[in-house]
Amino acid sequence: MGITLSRRRSVLVCAVAAASLCVAVAVWSLPDYSVPAGPFARTAPCSDVVARLPENLMGRGRDTVDGEGTAGWGARAVVLRCGVEPPAPTIDTCVNVNGFDWVLDDARVKRDGAWVFTTYGREPAVEVAFARGSQPAGDALVTINDALGSLAQKTKCLALSDT
Repeated sequence: MGITLSRRRSVLVCAVAAASLCVAVAVWSLPDYSVPAGPFARTAPCSDVVARLPENLMGRGRDTVDGEGTAGWGARAVVLRCGVEPPAPTIDTCVNVNGFDWVLDDARVKRDGAWVFTTYGREPAVEVAFARGSQPAGDALVTINDALGSLAQKTKCLALSDT
């Protein structure tokens, strides 16, 4: 009986250890947070963009994010969504960063201080949101542009002098 009881304990200890390991692996692989996918996120160009994004951005490590065509860095300091609705012509601020036009959502800056840029003239469109205080956004957009090389430019921002 002593051998059987010892064997049962060994089996029980092994089973508990295996279950604990499975739980630890499952928890470790959970995403840090979810980001809503854009309506056009399930495309080959978005998969390519996300695969080419850097592991570090502005000194922040890449987060584990749940959401098709999404990425994040620094515990939501910077969040990217590929496959968002392309912006219509607008009077919002448009900046050209190394050949890529980005439209700043001016209303969002005034409302909550977040800087949200969306590529202009490229499809699928890419949106990058910077939480309040996570600037310099321009440096991050330069780095992100490297991952957007496969998105062909169809139109560009125009200045008043262009019309």
